[in-house]
Amino acid sequence: MILVQKQFFLSHLLKTRFEKAGINIQRAGDGEEALELLKTIKPDLILLDIIIPKKSGFEVMEEIKASPSLKDIPIVIVSNLGQEADIVRGKDLGAIEYFIKAQTSIDVMIEKIKGLLRG
Repeated sequence: MILVQKQFFLSHLLKTRFEKAGINIQRAGDGEEALELLKTIKPDLILLDIIIPKKSGFEVMEEIKASPSLKDIPIVIVSNLGQEADIVRGKDLGAIEYFIKAQTSIDVMIEKIKGLLRG
């Protein structure tokens, strides 16, 4: 799984908790780094923030969905953006789940993502 998150504290916390739950995770700190990482690995799932440097999460999703080799990788959004328009845009771009950080505990997020990875 790839985690794209600019906030170091939160991304470190998520990475630690996911790894403790048995989920291998690679971290990218911005949109460009995420797209570069996707040139070398094909993750089972991408956990993507929307407000990230260099390229927004929406821009990253557009590029992923335009790539024949990447378009089928499931994307889960984890964002502070909780307005209906943002959620709809994320889902329209192919997000299979949309977590609003302030409304979702890490434990709930981990359990849902474990379920998504199991298929």
